[in-house]
Amino acid sequence: MALADSSPRQRRRCWFVVESLFDWADPTTAHFWEAASKEQLVIQQCGACRQYQFYPRPFCLACDSDDIGWVAASGRGTVYSQTTVHLKAAPELGLVTPYVVAVVQLEEGPRLLTNLTGEACRIGSPVQVGWRSRQGQAPVPVFGPATP
Repeated sequence: MALADSSPRQRRRCWFVVESLFDWADPTTAHFWEAASKEQLVIQQCGACRQYQFYPRPFCLACDSDDIGWVAASGRGTVYSQTTVHLKAAPELGLVTPYVVAVVQLEEGPRLLTNLTGEACRIGSPVQVGWRSRQGQAPVPVFGPATP
């Protein structure tokens, strides 16, 4: 009977998550990234039923209308869910471990997958948008503690 190798095993990954793998020229998200390059958070709003939505889609989820426009979001919300990640991310992401991944419910209603920047942020905490710079690309929205 062979003994198991006691040396530390290299962790296998299915795929490295790297933001540069994605084509940001998608016409459905282009307006979002254009606004993000100016550090403005925008979401979609239906012209027919006035419902807000995020992530971007070519039609309204509530009424199926094609009358979708972009509006500035308040940039404020509440932490809906969060987890701390201890695995090292791909260097292209610029994340130092540990980092917090969260779902933030915006004041307008939609939920956004993001990172939290403040240690004081917990589920139910009020937060506001900030921006994490990326070399050669539009910054990404991140959220930290809300200021009064």
